[in-house]
Amino acid sequence: MLKVTQHLFVFSLLFLGFVQCTSNTAQNNTSATTENTLDTRIIHTVIFSLKHEAGSPEERQFLDDARTILTAIPGVEEFEVRKQVSQKNEYQFGFSMKFADQQAYDKYNQHPEHIAFVEKRWKKEVTDFLEIDYEQMNLQ
Repeated sequence: MLKVTQHLFVFSLLFLGFVQCTSNTAQNNTSATTENTLDTRIIHTVIFSLKHEAGSPEERQFLDDARTILTAIPGVEEFEVRKQVSQKNEYQFGFSMKFADQQAYDKYNQHPEHIAFVEKRWKKEVTDFLEIDYEQMNLQ
């Protein structure tokens, strides 16, 4: 049952990301032309749970450090830390960020600070996670 719930949650994230991207594209298209341009940004989302006790200083430190370290990496746009409020899955938190394109996302993944964060913090403090990387679809 948990896997079904996780899949529904992932679908919801993808749908919300799609709606947001299509909504943003519609809002940004203020010219009189009928150009069909896609938002080429990559949305990188990871939902996860920590080994730390809820509300603990260790939990807060991990989230603060992640924001500080990851937002300092070139190419990261619109970084957000989110807390799970639904009972639909067991994940506690989410990070979401955008990248201008696939190249910017690839550079982020290969950046020494990202690799160090994953090795020194993520692998030691995260108990479970689901990563989603997606881009806008052209449905016309």
